[in-house]
Amino acid sequence: MVGVVGITGLLVIVLVNSALAALMTRFFRVRLETAWGSILYALFLIPLTMVVVLFVLSGVFGLGVDLGSRATVIAITIAVPLAVGITFDYFWMPAPDEVDVPDRTRSR
Repeated sequence: MVGVVGITGLLVIVLVNSALAALMTRFFRVRLETAWGSILYALFLIPLTMVVVLFVLSGVFGLGVDLGSRATVIAITIAVPLAVGITFDYFWMPAPDEVDVPDRTRSR
């Protein structure tokens, strides 16, 4: 039987991974100016970081529940938060070109 604590732990993992995906996507969109870089970054670097966070939260802190299979774990804790985070950044946040960034030159 799945308990309330287990479900809450799973939701924490999903929310942390969603926020991580959104922040990493935003960082990439602000810093990098290549087309292929964004695809590689979104498909490899963000999920790798999310797997590390999943291992820490579920292994070290014991959050989450037994989902039964690896495919279910990847779908619920990696794929869904990745899609939500990238969607959040691309559709809800303003484009990096629309945001005023302070000048990085130093005054002497």
